[in-house]
Amino acid sequence: MNARKDIFARLKTTLDRVHNPTVRYSGADQRIQGRVTALIPQRGRSEGPAKTALFVSEAERADTDVRRLAQLSDVPGVVSSILAEAKITALKAAPDETLQAMDWAGVDITFGRGEGLDHVGLSVAYGGVAETGTLVMSSGPRSPTTLNFLPDVHMVVIRAQDIAANYEQIWDRLRTDAKPDAPLLPRTVNWITGPSRTADIEQTLLLGAHGPRKLIILLIDAQTS
Repeated sequence: MNARKDIFARLKTTLDRVHNPTVRYSGADQRIQGRVTALIPQRGRSEGPAKTALFVSEAERADTDVRRLAQLSDVPGVVSSILAEAKITALKAAPDETLQAMDWAGVDITFGRGEGLDHVGLSVAYGGVAETGTLVMSSGPRSPTTLNFLPDVHMVVIRAQDIAANYEQIWDRLRTDAKPDAPLLPRTVNWITGPSRTADIEQTLLLGAHGPRKLIILLIDAQTS
């Protein structure tokens, strides 16, 4: 009987320690402050032009159409050409200050969140991951998440300087950019690699199953602030 009591006493002590809020929060703080850097594979350590080249090759390998532009001011002209190729006139763009400041003469453009009837959407990426050719879309007033999923064609502007070598660098940047009076992270962070796809039906690859059928990256090579 004494052995049984000893066992239950030890269990109770352990449970009390685990479920004590003060102990839990203190332990969590210690883990956060003393976090260990993850092991980064070699392909996630690229730098400079090699990093951009890897991002492009991996994005194209995932069926993404990558178009390299010299500067931001080239975006409206390229977008206009893409719309003409697709025989589409209307464009829904994210209400990002960078996009709104561009010269959209001749383009039927509206700014706002994505709707079900929008055929083409235009967004600005928070960043990119070179090792997988992935776009990182941070939600917020200037970057509606609906534009990532509802249009048939999704065009995304990204600066070469915003491409990180690996996922860990992006998470570090997100934490650093968090303001003291704002949540630690955005409400939603979408990681997009190529157009939407599935092979659930008879193992046949189908594009556009859960989002855009076509993903176009407009990569700005110029260094901009």
